[in-house]
Amino acid sequence: MENVLRPLIVVGGSVVLTLVIGWATDLLLRKADERHHETPLWGLLRRARVPYSLLLCASLLRGSFDSAQVLEDHKEGIGRTLTLVVIGSVAWLVIRIAGAVVETSYTRYAHARAQRDPARVRRVRTQVSLIMRVVSAVVGVVAAASMLLTFPAMRAAGTSLLASAGVLGIVAGIAAQSTLGNLFAGLQIAFGDMVRIGDTVVVEGEWGTVEDITLTYLTVRTWDERRITMPVSYFTANPFENWSRGTPQMTGIVYWHLDHSAPLDAMRERLRDILRQCPAWDGRDYNLTVTDSTPNTVQVRALVTAKDADDIWTVRVTVREQMIRWLSDEHPYALPRVNAADAATPPGREAPARPASSDGPARRFPRQPGKALPGEAAAKPW
Repeated sequence: MENVLRPLIVVGGSVVLTLVIGWATDLLLRKADERHHETPLWGLLRRARVPYSLLLCASLLRGSFDSAQVLEDHKEGIGRTLTLVVIGSVAWLVIRIAGAVVETSYTRYAHARAQRDPARVRRVRTQVSLIMRVVSAVVGVVAAASMLLTFPAMRAAGTSLLASAGVLGIVAGIAAQSTLGNLFAGLQIAFGDMVRIGDTVVVEGEWGTVEDITLTYLTVRTWDERRITMPVSYFTANPFENWSRGTPQMTGIVYWHLDHSAPLDAMRERLRDILRQCPAWDGRDYNLTVTDSTPNTVQVRALVTAKDADDIWTVRVTVREQMIRWLSDEHPYALPRVNAADAATPPGREAPARPASSDGPARRFPRQPGKALPGEAAAKPW
């Protein structure tokens, strides 16, 4: 009877104690979250209840397994398995707690500076994301190394590995040159403030928004919902356009090719009316001028402003569409036309005769003194 009750008490007691401690901890975190609405820390910490419960259960089982006196033939294997579970749970719990603390700090900072300095907020967001990836990678490597060291064979191999660490380091450095280059480029982007999550960029002729930045690659979401994935080393070695650098305010250009008789003063007044009715215009500035002229048309340019790249696109297409509609309704003569009329003959000059064709009239040649027309004998001078 004792051989049956003892394992049940040990295993069942560990599970019940884990459930009770986990429930009590979650209750305390929930009450703290209700009392402190200004910070999301306590609510974020509740996300760690799964690794927390797993760590408690594995630790209690690992500490009380010897007292259970069950499965004596597999005691070593079960003990090592529980140890591996404890190490993995600790790593998982550390990553969750670090993520909650970092996200809470970023949320406070973003709420305080979102209106005053949005560019700075995007920079901090990029840095926080990369820092969390670095922390997760470091914790994962340490946890994996700790798990391997629990095996006696790996401890013996550690001495020989340390002896050849120099050669292995050189080989690994050569083999992972591209990966290490992207890794350092990612850190340079994070702390060099070259590009941030949420920035509007133009890369390889594609306009889009930076959606994600990792230690090795960067993702740009284009205006048509495509994703362009590029190595981060590209942004440290090649030029690119960052429309969100500094201030997000932008100036847009709209071109029209019109007839020389276009009513420019009326167009300026119409541009002002269009912008006043466009919510995307920020009201900073506008202008309309003639920038070029050809024998058939003039090039008219309008300058408009907006608070960011998305709004400047809206303002540009609105101004272009409504101005063309207004010109076609009110001033159709201002639109470019193709002149298909024959050129006028200057006064006092006879129009040249057209050459005869196989089905057309015969050609006429003017008679000159002393010369014969084709098919005639030459005129005699007497």
